[in-house]
Amino acid sequence: MAGKGDTESTRLDDAARAGWLYYVAGNTQDEIARKLGVSRQSAQRLVSLAVSEKLVKVRLDHPIAHCMELSHRLIDRFGLRTCEVVPSDPDQPSSTVGLAQAGAAEMERHFKSNHPKIITIGTGRSLRACVEQLPQMDCPQHRIVSRLGNMNSDGSASAYNVIIRLADRVNARHYPMPLPVFSRSVEERGLLHNLEPVRNILELARQADVTFVGVGNIGETAPLFVDGFVTRDEIRALQRAGGVGEITSWVYDRHGALIDGLTNDRVASAPLGPATTASVVGIAAGEAKVAAIRGAMTGRLINSLITNEHTAELLLND
Repeated sequence: MAGKGDTESTRLDDAARAGWLYYVAGNTQDEIARKLGVSRQSAQRLVSLAVSEKLVKVRLDHPIAHCMELSHRLIDRFGLRTCEVVPSDPDQPSSTVGLAQAGAAEMERHFKSNHPKIITIGTGRSLRACVEQLPQMDCPQHRIVSRLGNMNSDGSASAYNVIIRLADRVNARHYPMPLPVFSRSVEERGLLHNLEPVRNILELARQADVTFVGVGNIGETAPLFVDGFVTRDEIRALQRAGGVGEITSWVYDRHGALIDGLTNDRVASAPLGPATTASVVGIAAGEAKVAAIRGAMTGRLINSLITNEHTAELLLND
């Protein structure tokens, strides 16, 4: 008569066979059941036993495995809710191609929800690339809201404002902010924010279920400077004050704290602060943006990140 130990050994042998057939040989559970002479339910339990007893060790031999490892390390290091790391093009490590597809997929996931959502949007090249990857959708249940003005100081439309493009893609109610990116003074900003349509937009932004933003660097290649929103003297003053990055034109330091005064006194965007309940997804990549992305994560200005492999490796280097 077989003892308890023999029975357990036989069961582990069967589990090992089932695990090998499933994970190595690529058999279905029906095929495993037939080959082992057991029911499909028994085959399923044997495969589960092989995993729980650590008889099976799966090694993913593919470049995407490194991206997944980097993603988990970033989540652990910065306390992120989610992080997606896409493979980098070795010849163009700052390319937004894979980034745009991943960002579009995350946006699409929210737009597919039947539950009405308020989805707020920043601006910039990466977000525009994401929107261009979105399929045509019909989402009248959602509201999309701009977090910052859509005009240059001369009244012309910003080239990288994406809310109109996004609204055309997903057929959702949309709320562009009819303001310049910067006011001329603190007093003017107060007057602009007190306009009833703007107050309504700011309140919608406060209630956001999810937010998507780009992350800009501060320096000679900063989008704020390159696109003509601030002068060279202003960008240098922001650097001297410790500015490393900007989100919706709010400039912050390496700890994610907003810079006092300077251009932050005139930003007409919705207020920027630590992300608490709602998801704030930052979409950015590139060596020039490493300090900006790290500061945004450190200060919880974003709590989710979509970036590429090269940038993730730099973010994890102390």
